[in-house]
Amino acid sequence: MDAAPQVPGLFARDARTPDSFWLSLRYFNRYRIALAALFLGIAAIYGDALTLGSHRLDIFRAVSAAYVACGVGFEWLMRHWRERFNLQLSWHLCLDIAAITLLMYASGGIRSGLGMMLLISLIGAALVAPRRLTLLYAALATIAVLLEQSFWVLAFDVPTATYLQPGLLAIGCFAAAGVTTWLAQRVAASQLLAQQRGRELESQMRVSQRIIENMQDGVLVLDREGRIVQHNPPAQRLLEVDPMIGEDLARLLPGFAAAWQAWRDRRPGWPSSDLDMAGRGLRVRFVETGSGSEFCVLFLEDITRSREQAQQLKLAALGRLTANIAHEIRNPLSAISHASELLDEARGVADRTRLTRIVRDNTRRLERLVTDVLQLSRRDRMTLDRIDLKSWLPMFLEEFCASESVPPERFALEPSAGAIIEFDREHLRQVLWNLLRNAVRYATVEPRSVHIRLRIVAHQVQLSVLDNGPGVPAAEQGQLFEPFFTTDSKGTGLGLYLARELCATNRARLDYIEADYGAHFRIRFREAGR
Repeated sequence: MDAAPQVPGLFARDARTPDSFWLSLRYFNRYRIALAALFLGIAAIYGDALTLGSHRLDIFRAVSAAYVACGVGFEWLMRHWRERFNLQLSWHLCLDIAAITLLMYASGGIRSGLGMMLLISLIGAALVAPRRLTLLYAALATIAVLLEQSFWVLAFDVPTATYLQPGLLAIGCFAAAGVTTWLAQRVAASQLLAQQRGRELESQMRVSQRIIENMQDGVLVLDREGRIVQHNPPAQRLLEVDPMIGEDLARLLPGFAAAWQAWRDRRPGWPSSDLDMAGRGLRVRFVETGSGSEFCVLFLEDITRSREQAQQLKLAALGRLTANIAHEIRNPLSAISHASELLDEARGVADRTRLTRIVRDNTRRLERLVTDVLQLSRRDRMTLDRIDLKSWLPMFLEEFCASESVPPERFALEPSAGAIIEFDREHLRQVLWNLLRNAVRYATVEPRSVHIRLRIVAHQVQLSVLDNGPGVPAAEQGQLFEPFFTTDSKGTGLGLYLARELCATNRARLDYIEADYGAHFRIRFREAGR
């Protein structure tokens, strides 16, 4: 099946023609009218004194007048028939080629210099016309110039060597049309990309504006003097001021001046500060907008509700902790009370020894419980130390073996060079002590049954404690770090809970890693020292 012809499609109706193309065509037509009127005025005033119309002044005047009339007609047509842009553009170019060629002839041919006016018409058309039409216009202009020169050669015996100038003009026509079309396409592509990016940016701005307007936190933009440049409605509701634009935030928000100065001086704690305003807590957080920017973005957060929720959570946790402590204390006290009553009735030495051991064991259990609770209450008291785990672990392991009466052969230490962390030294000792005590309790008594592995993964220090014991059943893994959960009748159930809390206080994380056999606890520290 033959392909449909493509050329007729160039002159079909096209509603997608940009308005800028029609505007460019109108401006170019006004240039045409002004140029034709200039030629007509020169011919009327000076005659052929300026070499325009030197060969046939009558033809020059008639063509100039017709050129003006056609330009006016095109102006009327574009106002009342805004369709088929390529067709109207082609009419304009055909008029220019015909009129300028006739004016050249009336002025003495190629030597009149009017042929250069064809380049202007071709360049103007190439800015808005498709490439095929541009080349067609250049070909028509070339044919017209060569025919005009051929008429002079045939009718007036002009030497054939004069074809050089029309030939150069023809080359200039194709070159101007081709280069201008290529540049116009580049500009059009850049314009389309700019319009697309502009639409995307406008859409993003609308979305961002809706998000900022409907978010709970207040957002303010401040200049270098701390004056409000922009804000969202929640910020106005939090500060209860109207209007806010141009106001000094230090005057509206007590205590803001110190936070503002700390941010400008980059002192410790400058990214955010907590302030009180009329009994309500506000947290201000500064956000950089880039180097050299004259503005700062400030987020206002009402922390009154979060404080109340945190207080309620603390009270609820304290209630559960108190109930659990009371329950844990009741059993040892009952055992001690019962044993003390039996001591009065005991007759043999063996009975007294057994009852005394019961009292002593439960007293130690109470002591461990009180010690763990005290450690839990003091977990926020810390001093970050720079600890090299490769040199610290062997000393700690030696102390643990001596205190717990565990043979050193039961441990396998796998250190790693450069494992430097920031951690409270006493907190780290308590965490690792609890983990090793559990590992020794459940591991076998064979040598190297407990592994202490130290690794660095993606600049993060990981300390693992592994044993070859039975491991933790899947049903109990979710309760491992809950307070007072224990499978040991002599344990308090606070060891792993306290270990995780101490790690969180030092910005580390303690997790149980499911393994094929045994138990595997891993501490992920904040980052490796460099």
